[in-house]
Amino acid sequence: MKQLLKMLDLSTEEITEILNLADQLKYELKNGIPHKHLEGKTLGMIFQKCSTRTRVSFETGIYQLGGQPLFLSSNDLQIGRGEPVQDTARVLSRYVNGIMIRTFEQNEVEELAKYGSVPVINGLTDFSHPCQVLADLMTIREYKNKIDGLNFCFIGDGNNMANSLTVGCLKMGMNVTLACPTGYYPPDIILDFAKAYGDKFRIVNDPVTAAKDADVVYTDVWASMGMEDEVEARRIAFRGYQVNDEVMAVAKPDAIVLHCLPAHKGEEITEKIFEAHADEIFEEAENRLHAQKAVMVLVMGDKEQS
Repeated sequence: MKQLLKMLDLSTEEITEILNLADQLKYELKNGIPHKHLEGKTLGMIFQKCSTRTRVSFETGIYQLGGQPLFLSSNDLQIGRGEPVQDTARVLSRYVNGIMIRTFEQNEVEELAKYGSVPVINGLTDFSHPCQVLADLMTIREYKNKIDGLNFCFIGDGNNMANSLTVGCLKMGMNVTLACPTGYYPPDIILDFAKAYGDKFRIVNDPVTAAKDADVVYTDVWASMGMEDEVEARRIAFRGYQVNDEVMAVAKPDAIVLHCLPAHKGEEITEKIFEAHADEIFEEAENRLHAQKAVMVLVMGDKEQS
């Protein structure tokens, strides 16, 4: 694995390798075992979308690995003033050992990787959020002791999370059901990918139908960052697409609930359900740190370390 641009690019074996290394690094951190795999290396972090979990987990992670982070706001870079991403990629590649970018367009990540000469990690785009999904899969495996064969349910918008979760969960052997309103389905590239898995994937309009016998119930906000002008329309479209008592009543009794955060309690999830599953949700948030450290080691580390 040379970089992480989207879940579609990863094989099942590569996902498993990341998860296994993430487990190891988490164990070492909890037990005070140093793992300075990236000593002396610098991660340039481009943020065109603000963040809590992405920034803190990457900054902390590279530090724990012995390297240093370099926060690069789009307000501070020439890319925010019109410099082509191709030129930014070729300049930064001469200064840093890896680039993480959190932005809007997936094409911007792809262009960085094409023109740069250092590894690129997608910290989020409107199309894909691979780092979050790797943390999600890590959390599912921790709580369920396996991934293959589990029933996964996503309720909400066919957004970057639905895209990446569909791909990641199917590649890891899960049965995936999405509950999305008509008009808010994932893009054709994701639906076409999922069709190859036959009856292991389905998309429905009813959240209760989707959650039947689910081992994992997942949701996300109705309006993602950059969709502020759609908030009211989405509140109407997504009315009823909520993880609540009715939904959880048909899931398996030991089902876990995950949310990529931040949560709008009272909209996509009730406060009652959120708090009942807070341990799982915040373990999931912590696992962003461990999963991303594994990715950084694998793409930025020396061959003998990865």
